Amino acid sequence: MTLVLQILLTFSILSLVAIGGANAVLPEMHRQLVELHGWLDDATFSQLYALAQAAPGPNILVASVMGWRIAGGPGLAAATLGMLVPAAVLAWGMAGLTQRLRGAPWLKPAQGGLVPVAIGLILAAGITMAQATHGSAHSQGVMPLLLVAVASVFVWRTDYSPLWMLAGGGVMGALLLG
Repeated sequence: MTLVLQILLTFSILSLVAIGGANAVLPEMHRQLVELHGWLDDATFSQLYALAQAAPGPNILVASVMGWRIAGGPGLAAATLGMLVPAAVLAWGMAGLTQRLRGAPWLKPAQGGLVPVAIGLILAAGITMAQATHGSAHSQGVMPLLLVAVASVFVWRTDYSPLWMLAGGGVMGALLLG
């Protein structure tokens, strides 16, 4: 199987469990790209994630930029299509089903049950990214949880851009690791 086809299949599978967007599957994306396939290392994964988050546009850029790094233009196309097409087809089908079942008493609780799933997946993504800091001593223990908590509260409770958290993380990384 070619590398581009492997990228397409990997991101297609990820897209089907991306409740909450591309960032929600970041831990599994890390496992697939770094640990399982060895296409990226921890540092490159973290850097590409930061680049994708700093760029204007949707969170799907994280998949696109990682596909580009792995296999150039064809990898970018495969990762992007893999993250978009299966999820779009599933969402389209579910939207039609939801419309037909809109009066069902169990539908609202079922939809509400997906909210904690999305929150948990996104929290896991934050922890994975905090731990992927070059395997340093600072990436173990309580520090990743503290960083994720501070960043989450900052973004949630202020009107400042999340880019301030990226800048702060860069300064902390330079101080702690430099």
